[in-house]
Amino acid sequence: MNDLGAGNTITDIEAGPKPRRRSVPVRMGDVTVGGNAPIVVQSMTNTDTADIDATVAQVTALARAGSELVRITVDRKEAAAAVPHIYEKLLKRGIDVPLVGDFHYIGHTLLAEHPACAQALAKYRINPGNVGFKDKKDKQFGAIIELAIANDKAVRIGVNWGSLDQDLLTGLMDENAARANPKSARAVMHEAIVQSALKSAEQARAIGLGAEKIILSAKVSQVQDLVAVNSMLARRCDYALHLGLTEAGMGSKGIAGSSAAMGILLQQGIGDTIRVSLTPEPGGDRTLEVKVAQEILQTMGLRSFVPVVAACPGCGRTTSTVFQELARDIEAFLRAEMPAWREKYPGAEALNVAVMGCIVNGPGESKHADIGISLPGTGEAPAAPVFIDGKKALTLRGPAIASDFKALVVDYVDKRFGAGA
Repeated sequence: MNDLGAGNTITDIEAGPKPRRRSVPVRMGDVTVGGNAPIVVQSMTNTDTADIDATVAQVTALARAGSELVRITVDRKEAAAAVPHIYEKLLKRGIDVPLVGDFHYIGHTLLAEHPACAQALAKYRINPGNVGFKDKKDKQFGAIIELAIANDKAVRIGVNWGSLDQDLLTGLMDENAARANPKSARAVMHEAIVQSALKSAEQARAIGLGAEKIILSAKVSQVQDLVAVNSMLARRCDYALHLGLTEAGMGSKGIAGSSAAMGILLQQGIGDTIRVSLTPEPGGDRTLEVKVAQEILQTMGLRSFVPVVAACPGCGRTTSTVFQELARDIEAFLRAEMPAWREKYPGAEALNVAVMGCIVNGPGESKHADIGISLPGTGEAPAAPVFIDGKKALTLRGPAIASDFKALVVDYVDKRFGAGA
């Protein structure tokens, strides 16, 4: 019998995700997707690309929020004509984020008729389900691949179950129906999605596009389906994979779904670039999808973007709103400072801060952080001990606790990450 009692054993469980699946790296400007490169955050504009100023403004906002690739819609000649002007205006602003052109139906025509657009884009995103139909499908797909080769551009072959190749799906359904033990329609759908991506990649390779120019994605809108199809893809190829729950939805639903689906895959070492496809509130901030993608990667320990602020949820012991306001203010302050801090204080994105509301878990959690504060709860003395690097450093009192703690955080960052550190 062991110390845990009869029938119980202690098992060592290694924390953290599995090693990244090996994939062929794809380089676009200064950004590399796949291989040993960090997992990349991508986003997409929802402006009319033909509106140059609006699109430049939104790409700028997304890039400054941390999007490392930005996809724009190229759906008609006016949009294609606008792309090189968007690219030039972004460069003048100091924004050199790679642009991805999203093409459907007439991408072959737009790229051929607008060579400046074809050159300005870093990657072409094509959907084999709507690149062309019947006899035109292979010809139009091939034309885009040839243009990608001529312009030395990467291609994302993005399969979406909302626009899946119906000939392929029908063929697989017919084959399945003839089996002695047919699979479920859902399983056949998964296979059709995977085959569409892999066969399209094989076709592109046959034309001459290298594996180092190909990224695959399989987009669905249900968590379990996303996990299933991307797990299948990961087992059957070594292309770089882009993850995203399509039509994830609005608000907490979209955040929860995307986090659950991509969290499972990332934990398995699957995924080289991600996008959180949130439906924004009317007039809402498009950059929220970037923030959520960063937080998924950071909370899983895969990348660091901004300092982490640990804060308790509050309970009957924390009737004061001071700790809630301080946690909010500190988090907003750190995120606002990070663009400058990345240059001035390398490594500051890994900082851990704790803002706790009472003495129950406050001191312990603060000791685990780089710098933490335990604010007084209901009935506690009006004092707030501050812990730095695991040790109590001082106690703050009075109405300026919030501003005093913020000043301590800034001082800590300067001493730990500054040039003289």
